[in-house]
Amino acid sequence: QVQLVESGGGLVQAGGSLRLSCAASGLTFSNYAMGWFRQAPGKEREFVAAISWGGRRTDYTDSVKGRFTISRDNAKNTVSLQMNGLKPEDTAVYYCAADLTYGRRKYDYWGQGTQVTVSS
Repeated sequence: QVQLVESGGGLVQAGGSLRLSCAASGLTFSNYAMGWFRQAPGKEREFVAAISWGGRRTDYTDSVKGRFTISRDNAKNTVSLQMNGLKPEDTAVYYCAADLTYGRRKYDYWGQGTQVTVSS
C-alpha cells in the first residue's frame, strides 16, 4: 500500500520560509517522479513543482520559480519543497504526489496534504 505523508506546513508571515517534506512508503521510491501541488480555497488544484527519479530534472510553475526548490533523498524516501519569499497568494493545502512518469499532470498517488498559510 502506497503512502505519502506530508509535513512541515504552518502559518508564516509574508517573506518568510517553510520547508515541506513528504515521506513515501510502499513503493520503490527511486522509480517514481515526485510532484508538489497546491489547492487554495475555491480554486482548482494546481501544479507547483516536480522532480525526476534521480533528481536531475526539475520543473516549476512560473509563480514559484526562484522562490521554491524541490529536492529528494532516495536513500530516505523523501521529497522536500523549500519555500522562500512566501506570499499570501501561496496560501493553500500542499500535496505531494508520485508517478512513474515525470511531468505536470498525471500522478497516481497522493498524500493527504498539509496546510500552508501566509499572512500579509
